[in-house]
Amino acid sequence: MKYFLKTSKIALLLLGMVAAISCENELDLPEAGSQEDTTPPEANFIATVDINNFALYNFANLSTSATTYSWDYGDGNTSTEVDGQNEYAAEGTYTITLTASDALGVVSTFSDTIEVIEPEEPEAIIPVIIEPSFEDNTLPDGTGDGRDSWRNSDLGGVIQINTSSTVPEGGQAAKLPSDASRIGYQELTVTPNTDYRITYSYRIEDPGGSATVSVLPGGGYVDRATAEASAIVEFTGSDESYTLVTLDFNSGADSTVSIFFYNAGVEARIDNFTAALQ
Repeated sequence: MKYFLKTSKIALLLLGMVAAISCENELDLPEAGSQEDTTPPEANFIATVDINNFALYNFANLSTSATTYSWDYGDGNTSTEVDGQNEYAAEGTYTITLTASDALGVVSTFSDTIEVIEPEEPEAIIPVIIEPSFEDNTLPDGTGDGRDSWRNSDLGGVIQINTSSTVPEGGQAAKLPSDASRIGYQELTVTPNTDYRITYSYRIEDPGGSATVSVLPGGGYVDRATAEASAIVEFTGSDESYTLVTLDFNSGADSTVSIFFYNAGVEARIDNFTAALQ
């Protein structure tokens, strides 16, 4: 009888151990139909600023193994697009956070900061007019006959040089014969959307004629009629003594402008060009 009771106790103890092991294993078992997430999502992105707008940023999504995305741009704006874009209303430092999730609900986040700064405006270019007073040996290399920089055979013959009368500066001026066959033309490098001022002096030899100086947008002119019709600003005068003229203009979208001058009716003289910011 005692042996039977002892054996029963051992049997009960073993059953309890089996039950405990069974319960422990049940806690570790996955739910029915579940799958192990072997490729969890990893959020990542890079930020680049728009070349034309310092406040506009583009965010290229580099996340892996994700199906949904949530952007927080750090200024109160959000998005659920794959790639992000945001225009910031003010300068400052902003923290951008991307939350990426997969179909199993696993979430990954990645954050980075940007500094929105309006760049300083570069100093405007002051145009350099070569041989501005039509003097010999005034090219950058110390050579030249006063007119080398003013040639454009498509628009007319090269200017002559006047040395026989008093001129506003130096000893030479541009001479345009009465048949109006010769012109002066020079392209200048400028800063777009900038206000400029060009000055020069002119005179005509006899009554009944005129001299015209124009500033043209861009360069590369090959047709005289087109050049004459394209002026940003121009002046046509008929003074018989040297007169100073000021041409004010804005360069608009152009980084190049051209000086173009010609005459009509009688001989004309042009001299002493200058270029400056307004």
